Amino acid sequence: MSAITSSNVAQAIVKLVASEALAPLVGKLVFGNLVNRDYEPVLAQAGDTVNVPIPPTLVANNIAEAGSVQTQNPNLGNAQIVLNTHCEATFQIPDVTKVLAVPDLVKTYMQPAIIAIATKIETDIASLYSLFTYNTPTGGSSAMDEARVDKAETTLFNALVPQDAVKSMVVSGNAYSELRQLSRFTDYQTVGPSGQPSAQITGVLPGGGSINADGKIKDFLVFRSQYVQKPSSTTYNLAFAKDAIGLVIRRLPMPLPGTGAIAEYAEMGNFGLRVVMSYQPNTLAQQFTVDVLYGAAVLRNNFGVQVQSD
Repeated sequence: MSAITSSNVAQAIVKLVASEALAPLVGKLVFGNLVNRDYEPVLAQAGDTVNVPIPPTLVANNIAEAGSVQTQNPNLGNAQIVLNTHCEATFQIPDVTKVLAVPDLVKTYMQPAIIAIATKIETDIASLYSLFTYNTPTGGSSAMDEARVDKAETTLFNALVPQDAVKSMVVSGNAYSELRQLSRFTDYQTVGPSGQPSAQITGVLPGGGSINADGKIKDFLVFRSQYVQKPSSTTYNLAFAKDAIGLVIRRLPMPLPGTGAIAEYAEMGNFGLRVVMSYQPNTLAQQFTVDVLYGAAVLRNNFGVQVQSD
């Protein structure tokens, strides 16, 4: 059994903070959980470019009797995503040893940092709405209605989005409320016996609130986000398939040895961030920095459409 030293206690504290960081962050994402996330535990620097391959298009050849195959030379598509965002949230803990004695303190300190990072990621992805130019936007500066939801689904179908692709619609709080007032999406006789309380009781639309939800509205899983963009009188809700947007995340380097900083990676599935602990002599406190390096961009322009509302 190894002896307890200040070194391994410090490492244990950073590991504890790192372990508490990632799950709440991922849980607070809406857009970030619906898009195509590309994560590899390789070191990268801000400004690096990641090439995301896009499958080519092939055509079927009808071989006549005694005919031959037609060799195709497809060009693999490529989407370049720049790791242009190094997002961080920093806080200080005066008596860091209390973190080990009272683990709930970690959550108290971590929550503002997690909210800050999640807000940045969600806002960056939501801001991509203006880049979806392939499909004509549906709706306008008026209340959300069934017709524009139907039009959005038809638009994606005509844009050759695969029928089995998971399609999501992320709307503002007001648009979500307007959808809840459409009886066809909330009443028992139209929604059908799903075994779950109706949206009139829960406030959650069928297909909303969980990516694994059974119900759908016009083939969309419907979510609401506080970060849907409204730069003027028009709200730019988004309807999209997973491959419409890419969120690329890469590891940040560890601090140089001997600099007084200790770091740990927190990684889960295809998401990862770094937690760095260092001592601040001016405040006599331990400083924690939670940061993540990422880039977000449109992968397939035809896989998304703006659904505008008031």
